[in-house]
Amino acid sequence: MTVKNPDREAIAHGRITDQPLRPKPSTPTWVLKLVMAVSGLLFAVFVLGHMAGNLKLYLPDHDGEPALDVYGEFLRSFGEPLLPHGAFLWAFRLVMLAALIGHVWGAIVLTGRAKQSRGKFARTNLMGGMDSFATRTMIVTGLVLLFFVVFHILDLTMGVAPAAPDAFVHGEVRANMLASFSRWPVTLFYVLAMLCLFMHLTHGIRLAAFDLGITGKKWRQVFLILAYAIPAIVVIGNIVMPLSILFGWVS
Repeated sequence: MTVKNPDREAIAHGRITDQPLRPKPSTPTWVLKLVMAVSGLLFAVFVLGHMAGNLKLYLPDHDGEPALDVYGEFLRSFGEPLLPHGAFLWAFRLVMLAALIGHVWGAIVLTGRAKQSRGKFARTNLMGGMDSFATRTMIVTGLVLLFFVVFHILDLTMGVAPAAPDAFVHGEVRANMLASFSRWPVTLFYVLAMLCLFMHLTHGIRLAAFDLGITGKKWRQVFLILAYAIPAIVVIGNIVMPLSILFGWVS
């Protein structure tokens, strides 16, 4: 490899240069990969639990109140009387926000470093099939999911128009879901976002295993199964709910 302004004396002694090709980064790459791996696995656990909670949409009412509304109130009141009403939920949201910021920051920095290192010598088509497609689209699916998270919060958490329907009422989780997913553009966007989530999460879980040093054959097989099982369960559950509302199967 050639470098700018090579050391002639070093070349005479069989070395190109004693200078590094690029300055030492302020944040080591292994730290960025660790942040992305931990935050990514946290998101995987969260979306699985979030999907399971939302499936209460199909449960019968509890003492005349929708089961999904009861579940929502449980999350807001969790920790009382030790914690103020809603404190646990907001603390959890702040943790997830910090994980999201760390994940996005790590992705931006690592992508920039990868392009800088490869330069014009970037190699393509090293893998085939689904792995290759998922790898090439990680940035695209990540951006779609980031937009989806913002829209989802404005829609079903904060009730901000035009993301949320006019019928939005704070605390009425089930009614808000019915009103939101009755709009076919919103439901189609959710389905698209879930397909992106499947590709992003599948490849991300496998990468996280390697970045955390889990390279044993048996553990790699376990994470390979989890990398497809968890996203598949989450995506199927999250697609069935909006479609069942849109087609009038739940009312």
